[in-house]
Parts: sequence; C-alpha cells; structure tokens
Amino acid sequence: MSRSLRLAVVLVLSFCFTIFAACRPQLWDTEIKTSQLSLVTPSDPATFNYAMNTSPYSVFPFIYQGLVKENGITNKLEPALAESWTVSEDRLKITFMLRDKLKWSDGKPLTVDDVMFTYNDIYFNEKIPTIYRDFLRIGNKDIFPSIQKLDERRIEFTLPEPFTPFLRKSASLAILPAHALRNSVLSNDANGNPQFISTWGADTSPEKIIVNGAYQIESYTPSERVIFKRNPYYWRKDAQGQQMPYIKNIVWQIIPSTDNHLLRFRSGELDSLSVKPETFALLKREEKRGKFTIHNGGLKTGISFVTFNLNQASSSQGKPFVNPIKSRWFNNLAFRRAIAYAIDRKRMKTNIYRGIGELQHSPIAEQSPYYLSPEQGLKTYSYNPQQARKILTEAGFKYNSQQQLLDKDGNSVKFNILVKSEDQSRIALAVQVQEDLNNIGIQTDLQTLSFNTVLQKILAKRDWECYVGNFEAGVVEPNEVALFWTSNGSFHMFNKNSKSKKYTITGWKATEWEKEIDELFQEAAKEADESKRKQIYGEFQQIVAEQLPVFFLVNPISLQAVRNRVENIEYSAVGGLLWNIDELRLGREEG
Repeated sequence: MSRSLRLAVVLVLSFCFTIFAACRPQLWDTEIKTSQLSLVTPSDPATFNYAMNTSPYSVFPFIYQGLVKENGITNKLEPALAESWTVSEDRLKITFMLRDKLKWSDGKPLTVDDVMFTYNDIYFNEKIPTIYRDFLRIGNKDIFPSIQKLDERRIEFTLPEPFTPFLRKSASLAILPAHALRNSVLSNDANGNPQFISTWGADTSPEKIIVNGAYQIESYTPSERVIFKRNPYYWRKDAQGQQMPYIKNIVWQIIPSTDNHLLRFRSGELDSLSVKPETFALLKREEKRGKFTIHNGGLKTGISFVTFNLNQASSSQGKPFVNPIKSRWFNNLAFRRAIAYAIDRKRMKTNIYRGIGELQHSPIAEQSPYYLSPEQGLKTYSYNPQQARKILTEAGFKYNSQQQLLDKDGNSVKFNILVKSEDQSRIALAVQVQEDLNNIGIQTDLQTLSFNTVLQKILAKRDWECYVGNFEAGVVEPNEVALFWTSNGSFHMFNKNSKSKKYTITGWKATEWEKEIDELFQEAAKEADESKRKQIYGEFQQIVAEQLPVFFLVNPISLQAVRNRVENIEYSAVGGLLWNIDELRLGREEG
C-alpha cells in the first residue's frame, strides 16, 4: 500500500495503524483467527469520501489506489492501477497505461474515463474544497495539468512547466468511480455547492462505497469497529494466479485510549501494536512468551513539534482568530527564539522517549537525500533557559516579583497549549513543554481534545494559540509536504489562509519569509538536477531554522510489535506495517 496515499490526508501528521482483536475474543475459533486480521485506531473515520478527508484515521489505505504506488522499503515508484508510464524528454508529458480489464468493487469497468473524471471533475474542481488540489498546483500561477484520453487504456497529462514531483504525487491521489459519483458532482445542494461535498459521509451505507483497492467496507459501527472484506475484483494476482489480497477480512476496532491498546495486546487479543518508548522494555521481555516480534523500522519520517498560531487575520464577523495581545507575542521572532531555547528536548528524549530516538532539527526527514544536518550548517537551538530569559528581557518583556513574565505593556504572558487526547505520549510532551515554559515565567493551560476536534480548530476555525503536534514529512520528495510549508497550503496550520466560502477570513497576509519558502518550493519543483534541488531545499531548511514557525522536538524510532502468525511483513518507518497489505498472510500460531 502506497505510503503517499496515507500522506495525503494529511496530512502532519503521522499515519500509524496497529492490529487489534475484535470484541468477545472468547468466541473466536482457530479458523476465524487465521482468516481475519484485526487492527486498532484511536478515532472513528471522519468520512468515506476520499476527496473530502483531512483525518489520518481513515479507511482509504485499505480501499483505494492511485495510478502508481510507493515501495515502503525502497521508496521507488511501482505500478498500481497503471501498469506502466513514460515521461517525455522535455518532462512536460507523462503518459500512463492502465492495466487491462480493471474493475471496481461492484464489477463495473475501471477505465481511463474514471481517471479523467477524478482529476478534472474532483481534484481540479474549484467548487470542491479538497486538500489534494494542493498536490497538483504547478508554478506561481497555480495552473493544473491538462489531461487527454489517448485511447481506452492510455491517458496523457501535459504540464504547463516541468514539475519533478508529479509522478510521486500520482501515488498520493486515489482514482474514484465516475459512475457512482458523477451525478453528485453535477448536482448542487440548497447552498449552490456540489452535492459531492456531502456525499459518502461516515453515515453512508458501506455497500454504496465503490472502491478499487485490496479491500472494501463490509460494515461500520460508530465508536466500535470497521470491518473490511476482500475486494473480489482487486486487480492483483500472485505468480501462481491466486487472487490477492490473501487475508479475507480485516477488523479495525475503534479504541480511543492507547493504554487500552497495550492491555488488549498483552492479553493476547491484539495481533499487533505500535510500540511506544515507555512500553518497549516491557514488551521486549515478553516477545517469546507472547509469540510476537518487535520490528524496528528506523527513525520515523514525520516531525513532532510545537507551533504558535501566527495568523493575524479575522473571521468574516471581524473577530481576530488570536487575541491581538497574544498575536504580538507569537509573531515576535525574539519571543519564538526564546521558546526554542526554553524547551529541554534532551529531557524529552530521556524521560518520554526512553532514549529511543534522536533530537530533531529539520523539517525534512534524516533519511531524505535533501536533509541538511547541523554538521552541514543547519542552525540549531540547545536548551538554555538563561539565554531564553535574556532574549525576552532584551525584547522588552519583564518579570514581576513572582518571576512571572509580562510583556512591555504589563500583560501577563499566558496562553493555551492544544494537544490531542488520544495519544498519552503526545500529552506527556505537552506537559513537559508546559513545565519548561513555566521555568521562564510563562503560564500555560493544557487544552486536551479529540483529534477530529483539534483538526477543526486548526484547519477551519483557527481559534487556537499553541499546539503540540505531529506531521509526516517527505522522505524522497519534500514537495509532498508543500501543503504544510507553503503559504496557501491546506495544512499550513501556523498561518492558515482560506479559500473556502464556508470559512471566509479577512486581513490574512503571508510574511516575507513565507513567500521565500513558496518560491523555493516552486524552484525545486522545476529543477531536475539533484545537486541543485538539494541546495534549494537546504535554503528552505535554513529559513525554517531561522524563523522558527515550529519548534522541532524528538524523532522516535518506529517500532511495531506483530504476532508471529502474520507473515510477509516488510516493516519500515516509511511504509509502516500495511504498505504491502495485499501480500500479508496469516498462519497458525506455533506453540
């Protein structure tokens, strides 16, 4: 399963699926267990509409594919719905050849017309507010590729200028069924918006969701589970002609607490578990008895960070998203520099991550060929609360008799720290940030909410102050996360613009350094020379280090415990456990 397909929704964030057991395991017999894989998620899926999704807790890695996919071990692009592709010498035309006799899960033919519909009517449709449009904007004029049907199996994309990331972006974009969705795109609701926007919500009957991936949705019980069944029309067969995927059913239980995930796994109910640093030693001792193996995928590719809401805009009613007094603090570079020195990341690594990880410094993953290391000149910040205090006082802040920080006008420096409730380690990070900031006189309150609510606050309402979060970074192609770093990106959370009619805003502006980042991403996208692209992305990393829109924390090692009965595992931090889900098999547990 393509890593990039999981990235698109996202999103930031990190996509981590872990295997779980269905309820009432005492009723399971050996036959059921050997035909069913069980997974766990901390949150309900927000929607069954791929184009409208913004949550990492989604069903889409199971049920959809794009034209190409990304190998989770080698990072190389491989055929998916398209069996081959060619790129013209001028890099302006990419031609895909679809596999012969592709079908949707309802048995209807999957054709070039579906590809045309997906791109022209959904991704390029300005009336549909999908984050995936960001993946396809080319150049500083935001022009999209044009598409031409060459014949019943070939489709040609023509780019307005060279766009090196295009092929890899194709792995991030699912192909959707025209016969099932075209009418919803062409019809409008009472507000004049395409009905597609509200089509295939999480309340839609699963049998109506038409897919092309390895699995289709069999049933969904809110707050309990999603059950997937093998798609009988999935295109892939093995060398012996056997229909894939091998596993008949997947059950994805919805359990908000990660502590309960651990309990279920240790009791034998779960097939797999994402191993947290605080539980690694315990689980390592239990590997043999528990009949599981902990797989080491290397450093995670995402970023864990703290960020402030730098947005100086107001809602359509004229209300500022951020209190103007606090906004002045957050937009003061000296204030942000002080915060960078105030956070004790080594203590985080030792206490929260148990030493299983490395300090982060860059928005690009260390595995990337474009990574700029501190040894190569990347600016870094070591824990130094004395330096933080010095910077603050030089910038006009002051301390009262209780050593509480005040701004130059006498306002107490106090704000909320937003964090999602489903991840205890994330909450632990937020608690330490709170402690570290208190050490330099800053008062904070934790605001712990469900992740879907957090996403609404950050991406739509914009009514937050400080956030402790995570976002998945690009490994091979940094442009994959342009939606986070470019000023008009859908996930540009620290200064979120709006093109939505539903959430209109006034007074938004991009800073000069944000505009510089925009230009660098555009320049890198056009450049084919790898050494020049490395230099361009190096400049981007330096700007982030200097301007500090986010404060990077710790990059943990990706660890996954998997029962030994699960076969054909090729685990990596890049691809996760499920990137080759159609190749996984279930055997009988050995004594």
